Amino acid sequence: MMMRSKMATTDTYPYQPDQLSHHAVVVAFLSCLFFIPFEIMSALNDHDKDIVWWSMHVCLIGFFYFFRQTLIAEPSYSNFNKWYFSWLFVAAVYHYPSTHWMVAFMRMNLSLFLTTFASSILCLLVFHSIFDGFCYILSRTEIQKWPDIRIILQLSAVVSIACCFFLSECRDERPLEPRNLKDQVCSYWLITTPRVESLSYYYSPLFAILDNYGTIYVIYGKFDKSGSPKVTTDEIYPVYSLWATFIGLYIANYMAAKLSASKEEYEKKKKRNNEQMKPDFSDMVPWYSGTSADLYKTVFDIVVSVNVFLGRFDMRILQAATSVVEGVSTNRRNIQDGVPHEDFLYDVYSEKEELWFDFIADTGDGGNSTYTVARLLAQHSITLRDCNLSLNRGDLLLIGGDIAYPNPSQITYERRLFRPFDYAFQPPPWAEQARMAVNKHPGPPRVYGQVTPYEGPPYEGPRCFLIPGNHDWFDGLHTFMRNICHKSWLGGWFMPQRKSYFALKLPKGWWVFGLDLALQDDIDVYQFEFFSKLAQERVGEKGTVIVMTHQPDWIINWYDKASDSKNNVSDLMCNILKERCKLRIAGDIHHYMHHSVKSGGSDEPAYAPHLLVNGCGGAFLHPTHVFRDFNKSHGVSYKLEKAYPSFEISRRLALKNILNFRKQNWRFDFIGGILYFILVFSMFPQCELGHIFQSDSVFSFLRNCFGTVLNAFIYMLDHSYASLGGSILFLLVAIAFTPSKVPWKTRIAIGIFHFSTHLIVALVIMLVLELSVEMLVRNKLLATSGYHSLYQWYQSVESRYSPLPNVARAFLEQWTFGLYPACIKYLMSAFDVPELMAVTRSNICEKGMESLSRRGAIIYYFSVFLYFWIFSTQTVSLVFGSYLYICINWFNLHYDEAFSSLRIADYKAFTRFHIQSNGDLKVFTLAVDKVPEEWQQDPEWEKESSQTPEELSHRRKVPSQWKAAAPSLDPLATVRIIEEFVISKKDHSPNISETECSQTEEST
Repeated sequence: MMMRSKMATTDTYPYQPDQLSHHAVVVAFLSCLFFIPFEIMSALNDHDKDIVWWSMHVCLIGFFYFFRQTLIAEPSYSNFNKWYFSWLFVAAVYHYPSTHWMVAFMRMNLSLFLTTFASSILCLLVFHSIFDGFCYILSRTEIQKWPDIRIILQLSAVVSIACCFFLSECRDERPLEPRNLKDQVCSYWLITTPRVESLSYYYSPLFAILDNYGTIYVIYGKFDKSGSPKVTTDEIYPVYSLWATFIGLYIANYMAAKLSASKEEYEKKKKRNNEQMKPDFSDMVPWYSGTSADLYKTVFDIVVSVNVFLGRFDMRILQAATSVVEGVSTNRRNIQDGVPHEDFLYDVYSEKEELWFDFIADTGDGGNSTYTVARLLAQHSITLRDCNLSLNRGDLLLIGGDIAYPNPSQITYERRLFRPFDYAFQPPPWAEQARMAVNKHPGPPRVYGQVTPYEGPPYEGPRCFLIPGNHDWFDGLHTFMRNICHKSWLGGWFMPQRKSYFALKLPKGWWVFGLDLALQDDIDVYQFEFFSKLAQERVGEKGTVIVMTHQPDWIINWYDKASDSKNNVSDLMCNILKERCKLRIAGDIHHYMHHSVKSGGSDEPAYAPHLLVNGCGGAFLHPTHVFRDFNKSHGVSYKLEKAYPSFEISRRLALKNILNFRKQNWRFDFIGGILYFILVFSMFPQCELGHIFQSDSVFSFLRNCFGTVLNAFIYMLDHSYASLGGSILFLLVAIAFTPSKVPWKTRIAIGIFHFSTHLIVALVIMLVLELSVEMLVRNKLLATSGYHSLYQWYQSVESRYSPLPNVARAFLEQWTFGLYPACIKYLMSAFDVPELMAVTRSNICEKGMESLSRRGAIIYYFSVFLYFWIFSTQTVSLVFGSYLYICINWFNLHYDEAFSSLRIADYKAFTRFHIQSNGDLKVFTLAVDKVPEEWQQDPEWEKESSQTPEELSHRRKVPSQWKAAAPSLDPLATVRIIEEFVISKKDHSPNISETECSQTEEST
């Protein structure tokens, strides 16, 4: 059993009690496995047909294996699949003739099992009570906790089964002279060869039970009623030795591990465990989950926001209205040097000689990826040793929207945004994160106080400004306003922001316009008025502007084959800012692409900004090869400067959809399995399958199978309601799922092809399952005993082998009102699903569906669904993953759907800007190809935090709490520059610099 710890640790030793139990279990299992090859060889030699049945075993094991092995699911779902697999697999294997020899082991002596099981539990409890109590008295320290009672029960059960297994294999019928290795083991280890051939022996006397035939059963010994043993008392039956061996193995290992752990070693291990605490990071969002409440809430929020509030209520207009009350502007404050500051305008950096600042977008997805980027942003400087270059930490952090996925809620913001940033760059210890900040200052309240003007030293720590993305607008911007505009800290970055859009005045005449596009992909009229007046009155003709938006409309419009939008954003860019806009930055698409104007063309304008997309802040990766042909926006020709990851890597990653779709989207099992069953629900059972078994060639077999599938489809069209309705709904969803950029005729064709593939596969699975049941029925392996076949067998052996006498059983049945036999009856029927399914199927084929009661029909279809689900979950993921691969790599469709399914946390990047003293803007894009998945607490951080707990994070040498468990994977060791260029303040032509640090993926 695998257990994940979050912030808690447990004391570990060389061997834990569960590990010791596993050792004994492995020995018992391997000992049992020793005899199985002999039985298989005997079965194959005796019956040639068993080769066919064993081949079916291999196929059955293969299906169950693929059902289990592809999952990286949560422990609860993994455990569910283990039990589900064991239940149905054992129920199926039980009916194969080649495993009938195993029935003898299943019908073993219940008295031996129960007494061995009880004795094992008693022995282990007594041992732990004495030994652990003795250790506690001597050491006065609880070095190790009491073993889990489940471990003791598990060990006792396995040891008891092993003893019964050996007793079934090594009987007294074995010859006195060993013939093979198995006989030698039985003769010299497991049994005592009697000197008299007629001597009958069983167990050595330890614990007695009286059965219904007047015989006293004793653990490891059998006595008649008079009490005289059939075996001499000086002979100890070797099964007892076997039992003692298994128990002794556990006891010896436990004592050795316990006594070898001194107090000093315990303290060292405890300290090391504390250093190996794990951060509580969230996994990547499961976009194809059929059980995620967050995704259903996201869909609901989208429907409400788009259909109800879009165009009727706009939070941006409310923000503009609340900035003026009774004709008096409330957004002007005299702070520090008397410069007026507004709710939308900030100029705290305008007087600096130089400035470093960073840009990221699309942060709040997986905790590992978000923390990787945040850890790099938090470092005082990033040193690239290969090229002897050091990049200072940004004084300003810009985040371009979509800060938490999949929907904006308090939980997602806390888990997917604030937690990784708090780990990377802790807020001040005196910061009250839960309090709302009503009257924000340009610096922290503890630094600036509550009285203005402030005469103390200015706040020198980093600040953060954010714009909302489409995911942040799903709830009407409520969560964003509460957690960003009315909170003060994102980790160690102070947030002076009061509205959802802003303007920043930077050194050397540089400006940042942070636009809020909401869900309309455009700015509102009041926002347009603010930025246009600001450009005319404050920016001036010599100013230079960086426009930050959430969505890169230039590349989205090209992909959707839409004309360049003539909206407020384009009006602001083309008619107001013009040549003053040197750079546009955006996120939304989770990769990095940089385009610059193509010089030398006839359509080269006097001005054209650089176009930079960097949505690698923590969300799943998007492909780049889909956008490789982009070359024009607003009539201006562009060329690609850099794409990350490269087109070749992007295409290879898309291939993972074929085999890894189910591995990454295990919750899709619930949707796919149920959907496939609905498609073929009305076609069960298929009673006319005799012509398939009469096929005399492979071609004839395939032709008959195809005819059966075709007839089933025609039956669905003529008579079915449930399957036909599900098919029509599925077809409509498949057509609607096709991207809207495709013409309607093409969308319908793609949707029909997609739906038809799923329907054909579902029909084939239905036929395979029906052929399997029909073959077992024809070979009289199913539908031979009627309902409750296992319970009928139990009744036949209960009176002979049950440890309870008849009187006791009758008394128990009376006082439980019949629940005692009823529970056993229905529990055993649950472990014989194939028989129940086959008997009901035969009744339907003989008497029709009308003869079946509603309860019987529910039980039949449920039993069919149990096995059908195993086959369907494999194929539906394979078909859907193949569809996504074909669309993304062949037709450039579904770029979002095809990569959100992969949930790739790697290939993360951020862009660091440096406004130099000459006014030029130097741009560095840093990337990490591989995101670590295992973290450990940094001892340097712990030491520094304990020595200076009140110190602000930006003044610490080690600001981040966690570092990668593998030093070679730590972001500080793997970060590299993928692009470096300079934007001159005087002209728009870039100076692209491919230095030693600007490496390609292939060179790394």
